[in-house]
Amino acid sequence: MIAMPGFARILVIFAALAASAGAALAAGPKAYVGNFKDSTVSVIDTGTERVVATLPVAAGPDGIIVAPNGRSVFVSGSGAAAVSEIDAASDRVTRAIDVGKGPQGLAMTTDGKWLLVAVNGDDRVAFVDTSAHGVSATVPVPKPHTIAIRPDGRQAYVASQEPGHFALVVIDMATRAVVTQIPLDKPPRDLEFSHDGKALYLTLAGVAAVQVLDPATNQWGVPIPTGVSPHIAQHFMGMASGVVVVQGPGEVMLFDPATHAAVRSIPVGKQPHWLDLSADGKKLWVSNEGSNDVSVVDLAGGPMHTVAVGNAPRKIAVQRTAASEGAHAGGSAHVAIRNFAFEPAQITVKAGQRVSWQNDDGAPHGLVFKDGSTGIDLLLPGKAFARVFDKPGVYDYVCSVHPYMTARVTVVGSQPGS
Repeated sequence: MIAMPGFARILVIFAALAASAGAALAAGPKAYVGNFKDSTVSVIDTGTERVVATLPVAAGPDGIIVAPNGRSVFVSGSGAAAVSEIDAASDRVTRAIDVGKGPQGLAMTTDGKWLLVAVNGDDRVAFVDTSAHGVSATVPVPKPHTIAIRPDGRQAYVASQEPGHFALVVIDMATRAVVTQIPLDKPPRDLEFSHDGKALYLTLAGVAAVQVLDPATNQWGVPIPTGVSPHIAQHFMGMASGVVVVQGPGEVMLFDPATHAAVRSIPVGKQPHWLDLSADGKKLWVSNEGSNDVSVVDLAGGPMHTVAVGNAPRKIAVQRTAASEGAHAGGSAHVAIRNFAFEPAQITVKAGQRVSWQNDDGAPHGLVFKDGSTGIDLLLPGKAFARVFDKPGVYDYVCSVHPYMTARVTVVGSQPGS
């Protein structure tokens, strides 16, 4: 009887250690969900579809993004003046980066070096150097809400919610200066570039359609009709269809990027807010602010799963690679070719790493890199191809046989934060 309290304490300590080890033993890349009313982030193992950790972060998490290499996660606290930085290997908050009052939307360059923060309360966009973990520059923008960076890294588009002067504000990334403003009739909500950078998808408050901008000309195209209250629209690399979260009916709508016609609608939870694509391109992860859960949508038509999280989940971001992958120069990364898709469709490696492709389909494929670098014209079923990426950069490629199969390798020179 006397020893029981000590034994009970040992059990409690063991349980805590087991819980903290859960993230390190995750079976797949992880999803990070910002619970707005709890000021926490739920960490989900996408392999087991279970919550493996819950982390306290800056008050009112309202923006979340995973670095391209999968090793860091950034969360803006709109009720605070900081961005929380999470180490994805240990799932611990390593630091709070002071950015100014009311940070909201986040965006990151493809090399992971620069994090852009919409500092709504201070009417500016902050450029955070992820290696130095601090603000390096700021650009004045009235009431910035969300940000999207062109895939080529040349410009950032910012949704400005200044009352009476709603606009898209365009920032030159090199000079860090505003180069143009595109006026809007309604308050902008979210904006996202398609994976190829040829379209900018914008949602507006009170408009049941997604606006489509050609960033080459800054001219508007034909809108994409939706249900009531579309929030985020995306066209992910490797997907034939674009996707929209439509809050009114509580659904994800798939659309044809060429014709802008609806393809099909998939019911999810209550008041869906955000979505991201799994690393293998097979599932959509949708945060449902009104039902305190995440819907896991199988794009092949399989059963939908639900994962309970915290209170009022808003933003969700999924690792494209596990935090441990690509950790060492000279190591290797693997891409499988199956079901007429590259899996994963996006990977990040260090300069000097080897990447291999295995054709696990019953049909021939091939790899053509858009920059003309080394690929392979024909890769028969069961065969493999590999190459080493020596120089940092973004390497987009397509299948030589099926050009609609698209993917990307991002090569970084060093680990951000190292």
